[in-house]
Amino acid sequence: MEITGFPTSADIYLEVDGKKVAVVQSYSSKASKTSQSVEAFGESEPVTTIPGQTKYVLELTRLYATDDAISDGISFYDLSDFSLVICKPDRRVIYSGCQWSTIAEEGELNAMVAEKVTVLAAKRIEVSA
Repeated sequence: MEITGFPTSADIYLEVDGKKVAVVQSYSSKASKTSQSVEAFGESEPVTTIPGQTKYVLELTRLYATDDAISDGISFYDLSDFSLVICKPDRRVIYSGCQWSTIAEEGELNAMVAEKVTVLAAKRIEVSA
């Protein structure tokens, strides 16, 4: 029995100006939202909550620069305002307005690989396939 529908490294990638610059072996994502309670005088509980901004933090593991990006002289340290694209069987999830916050590397000769990259994203959208 063949298992299908799981993303592969070709289905998870970084994009800059519509151009694929790196493939990602795996990722994890965490969304958090700051909300505030609205209290009213004389009430023992808040009357409502107001939703705040959503923050997206992504942990990317084993990023490989594409051949085109390597020939263009890409540096993971110079990336800014990029997108993370995750292709799923029925949709694509796109995190845009991304900036990296940490990069951890392990050395391999002649390899443009970043082991772990933490990314903060401004937006998350889902697009039907």
